[in-house]
Amino acid sequence: MNVPLYDRDLSWLSFNYRVLSMARNEDVPLYERIKFLSIFSSNLDEFVRVRMPAILAVNKVLDNNPAAAGEEIISQDTLPAIQAEINSQLKEFGQILTKQLLPALRSHNIHLYYNEPIHPEHIEPMREYFLTRVLSFLQPLWLRKKKPEEVFLENNQLYIVVSLSEETSPDLLQYALVNIPSATLPRFMELPALDNVHYIAMLDDVVRQHIGFLFPGYTVNGCYSIKITRDAETDMNELAHDILEQVETMIVKRELGIPTRFLFDAAMPLALQKLLAVYFHILPEEMVEGGRYHNLKDLVDLPMPVKSPAFSYPKQASVQVPSLESAPRLLEEVLKRDVLLHAPYQRYDYILRFFNEAAVDPSVQEIYITLYRIASSSQIANALISAAHNGKQVTVFVELKARFDEANNIRWAKKMKAAGVKIIYSIPGLKVHAKIALVKRRRGYQWDYVGLMATGNFNESTARFYTDHVLMTAHAGITQELELLFLYLQAREQPAKYNYLTFQHLLVAQFNMMARFKQLIDREIENARCGKPAKITIKLNNLQEKDMIASLYAASQEGVQVDLIARSICCLVPDQPESSNIKVRRIVDRYLEHARIFIFHNNGNEEIYMGSADWMNRNLHRRIEVVFPVYDAGLKAQLKEIIRLQLADNTNAVRLDENIRNIEITPAVGEAPVNAQSSIYRYIQSL
Repeated sequence: MNVPLYDRDLSWLSFNYRVLSMARNEDVPLYERIKFLSIFSSNLDEFVRVRMPAILAVNKVLDNNPAAAGEEIISQDTLPAIQAEINSQLKEFGQILTKQLLPALRSHNIHLYYNEPIHPEHIEPMREYFLTRVLSFLQPLWLRKKKPEEVFLENNQLYIVVSLSEETSPDLLQYALVNIPSATLPRFMELPALDNVHYIAMLDDVVRQHIGFLFPGYTVNGCYSIKITRDAETDMNELAHDILEQVETMIVKRELGIPTRFLFDAAMPLALQKLLAVYFHILPEEMVEGGRYHNLKDLVDLPMPVKSPAFSYPKQASVQVPSLESAPRLLEEVLKRDVLLHAPYQRYDYILRFFNEAAVDPSVQEIYITLYRIASSSQIANALISAAHNGKQVTVFVELKARFDEANNIRWAKKMKAAGVKIIYSIPGLKVHAKIALVKRRRGYQWDYVGLMATGNFNESTARFYTDHVLMTAHAGITQELELLFLYLQAREQPAKYNYLTFQHLLVAQFNMMARFKQLIDREIENARCGKPAKITIKLNNLQEKDMIASLYAASQEGVQVDLIARSICCLVPDQPESSNIKVRRIVDRYLEHARIFIFHNNGNEEIYMGSADWMNRNLHRRIEVVFPVYDAGLKAQLKEIIRLQLADNTNAVRLDENIRNIEITPAVGEAPVNAQSSIYRYIQSL
């Protein structure tokens, strides 16, 4: 069967464009629009660090061997298409900022200096700040005095290239490099108000305004901002004995990675561009023209000198669960019935309470958990440390290869190990992305097993703005399989050596996940052939894996109705003959949609699963993932209602067309507007 697939990177850029469009949306509060600009910028930086090196490398291979694309759908047109899309989005980014958001700030008496002269009244405060706070962090370097190998531009840090000439030789240009210490000092400086207008300056302009102070006897001819982004992917020998040491080395090497983008001020003269390209060994395709200011992800920290409720989303207090509030012991409550929590709509405190109670409960003997991204001040990790101090056997699987969180995970792993926690590190060649925990409690001759499984990380920080679901259950079959999986993880062996492990309830990547998903899809196909109702509803972050997409195409061609909510990457192409019964939506709103939910109609007896796994090559082929069933009828009804509201969203949802463009969904004539996240919050309040 021919499987039409859309390029994953262009699809991801389509998602990031949807993020950017939220900054353009006047229905979004002003400072939230600015935050969406920040998120867009941060996302793009990560894309350049992680994906562009692979794209550039594959493009070079394809120049010599067009048939060598590998498992991903890549053509020789991909790189120019990606670069063109990025340039188009960055141009729109600049227009949104300068034509919409900065004027909107000024209409509220907030003036952010942006490529404009500084009022005379602000010169002295900026000079004082420069001399007392900024100057000690500046490290000017004369390029003529340094060999290229002696000058290292730090990854994603800000610099100014200064064009200078001696007063005695005005025609002889010289160049120096000055760092902008935004990693140490705030990016923004609040200045005295003038005529009731609050002024804010960027740290870049504080340095520019006084750059001559660093070069006495020279004339400053021009200042041009630059930033270099380095490859975040580094090779690691995962078969080495000490995986911890390997990851620690990798973190250091990442910051020394080869350049993937050299971002420069568009006002920079061409001669200087060429000089810097040669000096820093930058390839032509890595030179990217930008604006006067870089690292605009820092806009998330823009001060709010004028306080107004209209600037931000209305506060939503996390909803309490009455039965859990009144329960003397949370573990006892879970032994009676399954509990399903919806973050961030409901209090994440119940998850913290789960581990806190387990840490001090005298009858709890053993605690097991996987940790992928640990909060920087994790209460869960502290509870596990307390449990170990209280004499319990605590086993923690820490994924050291969680990109950009490795250092924090290592710090916590060492702290927990020092407290007596048994730490299990990464399996060679595999990431453990599952979000699972198990508490074993002994009362006399009886053992109680309580499991906790989630669609997102056990991280109380991200739980404030990631939408996820957490199931607590004492179901005997599920908890026994959790124990089986933890025994396997402790062995740190490849799955092939444990192919005798069988899971009847859990879907575990590397064991039975893909086969089980295909069985569930095939059952819907068979029902459609028999004239029975047949429907599949899937919500996930990313959809890329070719075989799973082929299965969905096959279901569509047999008449199965397929509703997809794919937040980010979607390589399935809608509006094609193969996908005539498939609708794809994307929701970008106040919270980051993060949950993975799978609903199979099963002729009216729905089977519902949740878990950690997207349908990506990496998730299904190179990770340990867990998808778990929801058996309780009441909890299944909650999930169905949440999905129904998301499919009904006609304010912040878009549908994807055959080019993976975001097509706005608006209320039909006479139809009430539906915002899924607001509606879900009200629904959760009513439970």
